[in-house]
Amino acid sequence: MNSISANLNLMIKACEKASKTLIRDFGEIEKLQVSKKGPSDFVTNSDLKTEKIIIEELTKGRPDYSIISEENGEKKNKDSKNTWVIDPIDGTVNFLHGIPHFATSIALKHENEIISGLIFDPIKDEMFYAEKNNGAYLNNKRIRVSKKNNMQECLFATSGIVEKKIEFSYRKSGSAALDMAYIACGRYDGYFQKNLNLWDIAAGLILVTEAGGVINKIDLNEHKDLKIIASSPDINEKLMEKISNF
Repeated sequence: MNSISANLNLMIKACEKASKTLIRDFGEIEKLQVSKKGPSDFVTNSDLKTEKIIIEELTKGRPDYSIISEENGEKKNKDSKNTWVIDPIDGTVNFLHGIPHFATSIALKHENEIISGLIFDPIKDEMFYAEKNNGAYLNNKRIRVSKKNNMQECLFATSGIVEKKIEFSYRKSGSAALDMAYIACGRYDGYFQKNLNLWDIAAGLILVTEAGGVINKIDLNEHKDLKIIASSPDINEKLMEKISNF
């Protein structure tokens, strides 16, 4: 196994602990209590439980770090330079329908940069992680973005409403975090999406870049309405051309 920082080790432990609850809840999905925040926002008690476990574990190890999380919002702490960015279940709608495609995402933001990221799919037991200048990994194996450069052979991902006709193959998987992780390991060739929240993509940003991918400039001080276009470098120009008015 490659050497990982104490912070990433803490993230992995927190994630593994929380995933036990998540897997159990997924197995009993019909008993779950669900409340609705808005037209497309579902919160389950699993979201809340998972987030609570993760925050507790991270805080034990790093009591002073600040936190941005999906359900609890922003909590400034003594150490405002270091911030955990947490999405307990990315892909809640899939989760609620019993579709095994969702993940927990944790990133560490230092000042205005993501220095560590982890995306864990508990059902497939796939853990994607990356640290600044240390490469990207899936279950301890080094991963790289795809090398395809013919649009016809590529597969892309998006998750919102596609307003215009798109002349290439794409999927809507329902989990932005996994879409980004899948670019990092070469399953998808790119991802384009608007109206994202920072916690949806924070860990994915470092995974994609450490796996050799490219991403448009994103202001990490903004937490909402982010737009992302991420892909392998080989296909980036062609993708940008195809979605020029995206």
